[in-house]
Amino acid sequence: MSSKKMDWQTPQAFFDKLNQEFGFTLDPATNGTNALCPKFFTEAQDALAQSWQGETCYVNPPYGRVLKNWVRKAYEESQDPNTTVVMLIPARTDTKYWHEYVMQASEIRFVQGRLKFGGGQTDDPAPFPSAVVVFKGGHNGQQSMYGPVISGVKP
Repeated sequence: MSSKKMDWQTPQAFFDKLNQEFGFTLDPATNGTNALCPKFFTEAQDALAQSWQGETCYVNPPYGRVLKNWVRKAYEESQDPNTTVVMLIPARTDTKYWHEYVMQASEIRFVQGRLKFGGGQTDDPAPFPSAVVVFKGGHNGQQSMYGPVISGVKP
């Protein structure tokens, strides 16, 4: 299934659980009103052209055709040993970017069930499965593993 919607707001409880584990410092994929970290980039600031180095990033990118660019950027930025990037993305295991970059991640966690993203006009779950992909600074591809399946936390 697909959707024409590209911006899916992370459920707050889901973010809080990840933030407790990772301690995020940067949210590079915001519209300016939905930032989850004190430091963030808006679309106008073009996060793909900015440095994320030295940050612990939470990235819930646009889910359209540009998603592959965000996944590549996350992988590239995380080659710095002081940078960790945690992404919430659709679990599209059949895509080229999944095999080129996501499979190089330090950890992949599949979300059990379908998330109910915030900011929507419906209470229906997303029309796609989700995954949390962890790119830990300098440790990608060395021992990629599947993390525990995580539950889509309900608010």
